[in-house]
Amino acid sequence: MLLLAGTAVYAQMAPMEENVPQRPKFTKSQAELIIPRPLLQPVKSMIPGNAGAIDTLDTANPLVKLVLYSDNTWKYVKDGNLLKQEDYFTKNWNNQAMDPYGVDFKSLPDKVTLWLVDNPTDFCCPNQVKVFSKFGYRHKRRHQGCDLPLKTGDPVRAAFAGKVRISDWSRGYGNLIVIRHENGLETAYGHLSARNVKEGDWVSAGDIIGLGGSTGRSSGPHLHFETRYMGYAFDPEWLIDFETGTLRSGVFTLNKRYLNENSNYVPESEQEEEDILLAEVEDREAEAKQAAEQAARQFHTIKSGDTLGALAVRYHTTVRQLCAWNGIKQTTTLRIGQRLRVH
Repeated sequence: MLLLAGTAVYAQMAPMEENVPQRPKFTKSQAELIIPRPLLQPVKSMIPGNAGAIDTLDTANPLVKLVLYSDNTWKYVKDGNLLKQEDYFTKNWNNQAMDPYGVDFKSLPDKVTLWLVDNPTDFCCPNQVKVFSKFGYRHKRRHQGCDLPLKTGDPVRAAFAGKVRISDWSRGYGNLIVIRHENGLETAYGHLSARNVKEGDWVSAGDIIGLGGSTGRSSGPHLHFETRYMGYAFDPEWLIDFETGTLRSGVFTLNKRYLNENSNYVPESEQEEEDILLAEVEDREAEAKQAAEQAARQFHTIKSGDTLGALAVRYHTTVRQLCAWNGIKQTTTLRIGQRLRVH
């Protein structure tokens, strides 16, 4: 059975008003009931060992299996045969174009919350090193990823589990590999001296997919690494701290502004991503509460002889509340046919 290591399982799109301040919505203990705390903390890079799998066990989820290894370790993996049926791996699939979506920038949501990993074995830093050429404009040309120094022949590992969409030669990238992941995110690896995978292959986080090199438009051996969503590149440093080899958080909120070519990574407070996620939860609860209140509202059409005092008694409320609901004063003259909220 072909297996794929577990990776992101959640993606949510929601419009967001710009310039809305993000702030904590719940206490830490309340937040942990909604979003598991470890997923909001940095995730260390996992480099797989040489231990072989000795058994595969079923779990309650048919998609997820538990694999036991000869060194007494284990990890959750996903069945690649089932994942082949997911829309992410069937729609907008092209083994040549860097952008197979062709989506207009204006139609993109203001933010997308991506669940990057299920457990620490779902991430591996492609190359733990200091970035020497960052995302953004370079020599008046857009640089759509970051460059990580390495030696020709050094192993290049997949950052997350996924399916290889491109494994080919590209004029600018040289030997190029693009992997699509289960949350819709794509990672690209350029200037390789060798490609170890082909289009359609399933890979796990940490698999050696190629070897470092200096092919294509390159001034020397390095790995050109890109992260893309819906065809649009954004600074990989929003996701990964390459110097420490850690994923900044297991959950990532991709703001639309990050897709701008000038939007380099800016260090943020440790609380920010958590605040955004918890704000979303409260916003949804507030919307549900507002909808429930709207549905429960009751109105009365004024008839001859109706008074605010009589209406207050009839509908078990107060004159002051009736005035507040309807924006009137206690001295306001009621008109026959006028519609008032009474609950």
